[in-house]
Amino acid sequence: MENYFNYFTEIEECFQRARGSPTMLSTLDWALIESWKEAGLPLEAVLVGIERAFVKYHKRPRRFRKVNSLAYCSQEVLRAAETAQMGGDEGVGAKGREAEAPFAKDEILGYLQRNAAILRKISESFAQGNQSVLAQDTNETASEIERMAASNTQESEADLEELERRLTALEEKLTASLTRASSADLLATFRGEIDGALVSYRRNMGVGEIESLERQFIKKRLFEHNNIPRLSLFYM
Repeated sequence: MENYFNYFTEIEECFQRARGSPTMLSTLDWALIESWKEAGLPLEAVLVGIERAFVKYHKRPRRFRKVNSLAYCSQEVLRAAETAQMGGDEGVGAKGREAEAPFAKDEILGYLQRNAAILRKISESFAQGNQSVLAQDTNETASEIERMAASNTQESEADLEELERRLTALEEKLTASLTRASSADLLATFRGEIDGALVSYRRNMGVGEIESLERQFIKKRLFEHNNIPRLSLFYM
């Protein structure tokens, strides 16, 4: 059984292994991973797709540039996911890795408490900057996370999944609030960034994939711009 919450880490490590040299993932890469997670692509399918993309890359007779983005692997990842969904690839999901314990209760508690404390400080900054709506929204989010921490029992995998759903819902509410409060110029800047990053890859992606990627990219940049931590357990 795959460790659901190792989604980001395993993909990053697989890409670096397949590439043959370490590289920092870009904002585009992280947004792409989030779009795959949002679409429900199985971790094993993503890993198989990355490996297959590099197998094809190394078979090319002339290679002038190294692969510097996960976007290069996008088509193979989607093919692997589609094949797995149809039950046609026994290799996907059957690599034999041992299941790992998700998180210790005290790790989750510390993570929730840290994020709540950071959001309290950010709320104060928003208030000082006369951004009352953002101040209220971030303060309410901090309160909700503190309630989650106080009631966290983590007795089963189902409890973790429910906690993740609630944290994801809070992230989405904050994303909507940050988007409404952002200037048109700032949002245009973010869109310009994603358009530039996708120049070499857009023709190999479907409309739905591009839209999901753009949404996740802008969300990530909004959180970074406002120094707000990601709340999902995937970022522990």
